[in-house]
Order: sequence, then structure tokens, then C-alpha cells
Amino acid sequence: MGTVHAKVEENFTEAHSEIKSSARELPDKGQIKEIEIGGVKARVDKIHIDGLSRTKNDIIEDCIRELFKAKDFQDVLLKAHKARVKLDELGCFKNISVFIDTSKGPKATPDGLEVTFNVKEHKRIIGGVSTHVGNNEGVLQIGIKTPNIFGRGERVQVEYSHGSKKTSNFNLAFIKPFRGKHRPTLTTSMFQSHMEFPSSAYKMLEKGVVFDLGFYSWSLLKHNIQWEGNIRDLSTLSRNASFDVRKESGLSLKSSLKHVLSLDLRDEIIFPTTGSLLQLTSEYAGVGGDVGFLKNDLYLQTNYSILPDIVFQGCLMGGYMSGISNDLKISLADMYFLGGPLSMRGFQMRGVGPHSDGDALGSRAYWAGGLHLFTPLPFRPGRGGFGDLFRTHFFVNAGNVGDIEVKSGQNILEIIRNNVRVSYGLGIALRLGNMARLEINYCFPYIYDKCDQTHPGVQFGIGVQFL
Repeated sequence: MGTVHAKVEENFTEAHSEIKSSARELPDKGQIKEIEIGGVKARVDKIHIDGLSRTKNDIIEDCIRELFKAKDFQDVLLKAHKARVKLDELGCFKNISVFIDTSKGPKATPDGLEVTFNVKEHKRIIGGVSTHVGNNEGVLQIGIKTPNIFGRGERVQVEYSHGSKKTSNFNLAFIKPFRGKHRPTLTTSMFQSHMEFPSSAYKMLEKGVVFDLGFYSWSLLKHNIQWEGNIRDLSTLSRNASFDVRKESGLSLKSSLKHVLSLDLRDEIIFPTTGSLLQLTSEYAGVGGDVGFLKNDLYLQTNYSILPDIVFQGCLMGGYMSGISNDLKISLADMYFLGGPLSMRGFQMRGVGPHSDGDALGSRAYWAGGLHLFTPLPFRPGRGGFGDLFRTHFFVNAGNVGDIEVKSGQNILEIIRNNVRVSYGLGIALRLGNMARLEINYCFPYIYDKCDQTHPGVQFGIGVQFL
């Protein structure tokens, strides 16, 4: 946890010390003594919550109960931080601060402390207009929500978004957190979305409902169990669409069960310097409707700091889908696609893999990997300020997409290595707050197939999760 710099009193003893700090008056260097806080005995006598109005006591007690089990000052700090995180996850408060002081009063113990949480609850109705980044597009979002409507973190939210690539989404959701060790949260939502995919010459209108149960089996290991039912209307974008796309047109009904497991150990999202991210997704469609398949996806990212501000990053992603019945179809919208600035750089959007008259058809399996080196800008212009938002970026990408069918006597590794695509390049990456990053790369497609659509030269990409 480190050390605490405290002003030494005249009657200071190792067994019982009072640690005081002031934001307005800093002590002289000669008055500072380093104290290993892990060895300072302490216990929590009282916990105060200031600022509660609508929030119920029982859900607050679940968040702060562990504080009473602290045995030393370092443990108090750690458990107070965890309690603050739990309170913030409730979604009831817009501001939470923590104050720790020595215990006072007739029932105070010699090593006792009093912990005070100052909270400020959200208003009953919150609305606003914001922008964020989607799949290589900018999105304008309008939203209204009613947080903490029943006093235990429940909220209803309505959102409408419109993207720069003619995408639109409407979502109405009810979110309910529950009490318990695993922090379960139930989300029910109704949605409608409209998306266009020029690379595959089709557009899709989708309406449906989703039930999602999220919980933690470990402090950072999150599970989401979902059921999704939707009606999809797929149609062509123009008369020039290929026959393979035209035959996919029409209505389809999909009902699927999905499990998403995620473990995020990175120190930050946009430009991590250490830690790893693991996401595993399994989906079974065919509970109802006319669409049926079994689908498994993997995304793995790991980061390692070679030197200060020089980070080596490795990424691996892949997926495999198989049909479950001849009576149930696999729609074009469920296929895997590869290519573009967020995946295989140096190729056009969905540019890797089978095409028909220039339209990407996707496939039932894919894999892709990337090696990256992020460094500061040469000569460090704007160091300590605006220049720290930029990184120099070197990369190598490799991957393949296709229908993988293992026959007797064949090796799965030989199949996925067959006709692999490779690209490399360099560029500049820019942090856009904590929302996304922008990449401007000069790309060199090195190995590609004759049916692929390459994009040599400058390529722009904006998003959160890149290969």
C-alpha cells in the first residue's frame, strides 16, 4: 500500500499514534516521518453515511459491512476503497468521498477509527445529450433515466442514438441490482436498431428483447447470462447486390442463450501499460425461431512495459460457429467478418475472406492476431501536457477467415494456417478522453488472397477495442 507521510507530535509513540494531514499547511521536511501503515493497529468503531435521502439502509449496509473486519490501518484503507467502489456501482450517487478520523466518545476504543462517507444522490430524473464512438463511427446519443426510483439502485433508462453511418438505435431498459456477495444485477430491455453494411450490400432492421443477469464469481471475474429474442428484417442496399446477398433477404426470428465471461486486469482501457484482458463468449441459438447455431468467441489482450512509456502489446481473437440442425438456418448477419482498421489493418472493412461480386459474405470461423509497440512521440513534444495524448504505433497483423471443417487425418493447426493474411505498418494513436482512441496508420498488406479487398496506405480507425 505504501507509506503515509504524517506530522510527528511531541507525544508520538509507535503503539498509539495520531496521523493528521492538512491540505493547506504542509509540514517541513524535518518534521516528516515515514510510517508503515500495515503495522499500525486499527479497527473501525463507527461508520457514518451523510447525504442519504431516498436510498434504503439495507443496501448501504451490504456495501460497508466488511469495514468492521479491518485489523490494521492499511486494511481500513483497502476496505474503505472497496466499499466506495460498491457504493458507486449501485448507480445511486454522483459523488462519494471518504473521511477517516480517530474515534471519539465514551465508547471509543484505543485503536478505534470513525469512517464517514459523504454521498450526493442523483436527481430523480436525469437527461442529456452526449457523443461516443461506435464501430469506427461517431454516435450522437440522447438519453433520459430515473436513477434509484425505489431506493435500492433500480433505474429505468431510455436511449436513442444516431450514428454517422446511418445507424440508429432505441433502447428502453430496467436495471435492478441485488444484495449479495456476487453483486448480481438484472437488466431487462427492449430495443430497435437499424444498421447498414455497405461492404456486404445489406441493411437490417432489428427489434427484440433482452434479459441479462450479471454477477461476479470473483472480485474481477464477471459473468453475464443473457437470453435474447429478436425479429430481423434483412434487405439489400441496392439493385447491384449479389445473388448470395439477395437470397438472405427477408424476416428471421432468433432466440438465443448467451454466456459472456470477462476478466480485465489492465491498469487502464485506452492505453494500458500492464495487465491483460480476457473475454469468452458462448452463444446457443435455436431455443426458438428459425435460426440455429452454436458460437464461441475469444478475445485476449496482454500488455507489458519494456521501458517507461514503451509498451509491447499482444492481441489474439477468434471464433467458431457450427450449425445445430438442417431445419435451422445461419443468417448472413451471424457470420464472422474480418478486415478494417479495428481488426486486420491494411484491408478494407470486411475485406478479408470470400466475396461475391464485391460483397463480403463472411464465414463460420476466423482467427486474427496482432503485435503492437507503443512509444511516445519522437523528441517528446508537449511532454506533460497535450503531447501525452499521442503514441507512436508499430504493428503486425495476421489472420484468416473461412469455413473450417476438420476431416479425418487433417490437423486443425494446418487448416487455420492455410492462406493466412499478413499486414504491417506504423502510425500515430491519439487518446480521446476515456472514451476511445483514434489511429492513423500507414498500412502495408504483405500477404493476401486474390479475393481480398486490400487498403494500402493511410487508414483511419476509431474505437475502443482493437486487434
